Amino acid sequence: MTFLKLLFRNRLAAVGGIVLTAIIILVLIIPFLPLQNPDITATADRFQKPLSDGHLVGTDHLGRDLLSRLLHGTRLSLAVGVSAALIAATLGSAIGIIAGYFGGRTDNIIMRGVDMLMAFPYILLALAIVAALGPGLMNALIAVAAVNVPFFARNIRGITVGLAGREFIDAARLAGMGHTRIILTELLPNVLPVIIIAMSTTVGWMILETAGLSFLGLGSQPPQADLGSMLGEARSALISHPHTSIIPGIMIFLIVMSINLLGDGVRDALDPRLRSGALSRPLATTLVQRQGNIPEPTDDLLAIQELETQFHIGKRIYRAVGGVSLAVKPGECLGVIGESGSGKSVTALSVMGLVASPPGVITGGAVRFQGEDLIDADYESLRQKRGDRVAYIFQDPLSTLHPLYTIGQQLVEAIKSHHKIGNNKSRERAIQLLKDVRIPNAESRIDNYPHEMSGGMRQRVGIAMALANEPDVIIADEPTTALDVTVQAQILSLLDDLRRERGLAIIFITHDFGVVAQLCDRIAVMYAGRIVEEGPTAEVLDTPAHPYTKRLIACVPELGGGRREMAAIPGLPPVVDDLPPGCAFAPRCDKAATECRAKNIELEGAAPRAVRCLYPEEVI
Repeated sequence: MTFLKLLFRNRLAAVGGIVLTAIIILVLIIPFLPLQNPDITATADRFQKPLSDGHLVGTDHLGRDLLSRLLHGTRLSLAVGVSAALIAATLGSAIGIIAGYFGGRTDNIIMRGVDMLMAFPYILLALAIVAALGPGLMNALIAVAAVNVPFFARNIRGITVGLAGREFIDAARLAGMGHTRIILTELLPNVLPVIIIAMSTTVGWMILETAGLSFLGLGSQPPQADLGSMLGEARSALISHPHTSIIPGIMIFLIVMSINLLGDGVRDALDPRLRSGALSRPLATTLVQRQGNIPEPTDDLLAIQELETQFHIGKRIYRAVGGVSLAVKPGECLGVIGESGSGKSVTALSVMGLVASPPGVITGGAVRFQGEDLIDADYESLRQKRGDRVAYIFQDPLSTLHPLYTIGQQLVEAIKSHHKIGNNKSRERAIQLLKDVRIPNAESRIDNYPHEMSGGMRQRVGIAMALANEPDVIIADEPTTALDVTVQAQILSLLDDLRRERGLAIIFITHDFGVVAQLCDRIAVMYAGRIVEEGPTAEVLDTPAHPYTKRLIACVPELGGGRREMAAIPGLPPVVDDLPPGCAFAPRCDKAATECRAKNIELEGAAPRAVRCLYPEEVI
């Protein structure tokens, strides 16, 4: 069922599948249809037009019923094309697997022979084979299969070479398995999807090649009919009686086009990345299906109000963000901290509608920038604010910077997307941005590609791109992850200086309490998609109120502070499609009581401290 859902997600593939299925059903029920004998001639009825009495699509130059010959010819063409594809796939795949698995001299000898075959134009090679074997449909089948064997051999050999050196093949050898068994039980199951994909995308061409040979008189012989021979017999009457050529031509078009469209869908449906959703094409903004009341505006620069974001995957609903409220003012830095999967990044991406849809859906709350509800904004309005008024620093700049464009080109694009400015001035602005983020030799570095820079330099470029249009808010999603402590300290110092100089508001997502202590004015601790504690940085770090916050801080090592046990939090965070009732942290909390699991617990406390707990560490 998953395969069919993925297949029919591609509408063109669905159309191709429906058309091909209809054709196959039609040719399978030929014995039950009231058709005339396709080989009986009636010269008195030659060239009857379509819709003539007794001849739905007319007759050919010998008075034979075109509908009957069309259906019989279609069945024959399909059978020959599929058979040729099976033969070519079987032989070619076997050759490719053997060459790729054994490698060395075996691979060299086999693939040089394949290269020699591929050096000949395939249609000329097919004509030579038929000329040597003699005209006939079976010989045409052999010729078409033979010229496609090298295609399968080279493709499968490439896949096999990559698999032959993998650990599971080495393990099979160490287990004493023979070559034949390894090929059949280890390699073949892994290359089979590729073979199926190759067949689905080439069978249409094989039908076309067979029809071409029959058109030249080298395939099916009279009175036997296939689509190619019907076209060949009708070519002399193309001008005077075009229906005799158009009808088989349309059938060839429908078959080949539907097979190719269906083959593209099969290729996508068998792609494991598509199965995981990695290749799903997202909408320009996150899908919004809000329910309930929308919170009123506040005087904050950026306010996230009771935000709910979900992922709808099949029948399962993952509540990644379950009613989060956060706010920042100009010049303020808010740290968002929590374990992986707690909803920090999804919350940040929801601000500007960057959560991929499908499967992401914003189902509640509001995000207000200077009082304007961004969730309800149209795409053009969001596009103007993205990177201009609200900027985003992504966690991994190597994956977000385009590898084929220089740093300067990408900075210039970020500037010119929002402001009408000349090339020279935009380049000068880009150089100044690189200097602002303390990249040495900015004038020469601007023409570097991302791979020519270190991780710290690329992260600075990401910050420069975020600052390109002097935004009011920057959302930094773990910008110091995987950086050495020296570079991390420099980047944190840079962000702190920039927010103080320019009055930037920063939402800083991190796992590191040390980073929070150095940069942030306030902390919001997230767990299972909700805020469990919020307050000024010093107060939360010195006197954590929620048991989860206390356990997180206890996981941070101390230097020179005496000996203490650094115990991990027991258990795992809950899966957000099956959250436990009551407090989500209760299964991992040593203070949990029956009432903790009985009802929803609200975030309560006197400003600026708030905690979501019935038994906090300290009463606030």
